[in-house]
Amino acid sequence: MVQSPAPFAARFRMPQNLGSLLPGFSVALVIGIAAQFLSDHYGAPAMLMALLLGIAFHFLAEEGRCVPGINVTARTVLRFGVALLGARISVDLLIGLGAPLIVLTIAGVVLTILFGLIGARLLGRGWRFALLTGGSVAICGASAAMAIAAVLPKNEHSESNLIFTVLSVTVLSTIAMIVYPLVTTLAGLDPLATGVFLGGTIHDVAQVVGAGFSVSEETGETATLVKLIRVTMLAPVVLCFALAIRARGQTGETAEARPPLIPGFVLAFLALAALNSIGVVPAAVSDFLGDLSRWALLVAIAAVGMKTALRTILDVGGQAIVLIVAETVFLAVFILIGLHWLT
Repeated sequence: MVQSPAPFAARFRMPQNLGSLLPGFSVALVIGIAAQFLSDHYGAPAMLMALLLGIAFHFLAEEGRCVPGINVTARTVLRFGVALLGARISVDLLIGLGAPLIVLTIAGVVLTILFGLIGARLLGRGWRFALLTGGSVAICGASAAMAIAAVLPKNEHSESNLIFTVLSVTVLSTIAMIVYPLVTTLAGLDPLATGVFLGGTIHDVAQVVGAGFSVSEETGETATLVKLIRVTMLAPVVLCFALAIRARGQTGETAEARPPLIPGFVLAFLALAALNSIGVVPAAVSDFLGDLSRWALLVAIAAVGMKTALRTILDVGGQAIVLIVAETVFLAVFILIGLHWLT
């Protein structure tokens, strides 16, 4: 028997009175603006600043008028931001790089996730944490972490695992932005290979751009291109995770509350990418949607920070640090070996 779809409000858990969301959303927005100010004036990663500032306001998520807005911002605004990432993707990106380097980039994504699953089993960590850290390292850092967290079954560790992952990939990405250009010099890579290495290994887009253009214009453009190809893997990876979780009956939801077969934000991501690929989306609109996506994710991560007590991050454990560092090193070594083999 086919069940009727859940009402929109129930599916996204949105209170009927949208005015009740305003206080919590407004606080998250102010924190996001403050984080961007710190990033613009002091060079600190905006995502990291939003997360840390959000954690400082955790008391607002415990009780009071801000709670509904914080909850919806951390969930729905997050998915909205991920969906808009599709406006930055086009098929032309893939054609411009060439088949061998595309295959290397995609292989790096897939193998890093598999490495995370194996490493998590050896270290006694759960598969949820493996997919979360492996996917964030392999694809696009904090944005991937939030997208993957949106489809993983929830348990008592979900929020602390997400916060830990976002913090870790942001810090590791910042370190990589400084260290990896030196690695490429020691490895004797040419400007093209250097761009592929930086774009194929650094977690967050901003740090990829920073590292690439600190070397040269050509390296920066190549690094950004490769990074966006990794971002295109976000939708299929999240879709595969969602389908596998659903097939194994591990959604953690009742039959009536079960999420849709394909998450709506994944469909929106794919639709925007398709429209952008066929030239329907003007460049100005694409740039606007990309900026809107970045702001939505910034505000959402501030809300996620507010929902998390600092003490819960400390409970994640040393094995988690070992795992996410090992995933980062694995990806870097794999891409470096692949470049030496291909060039």
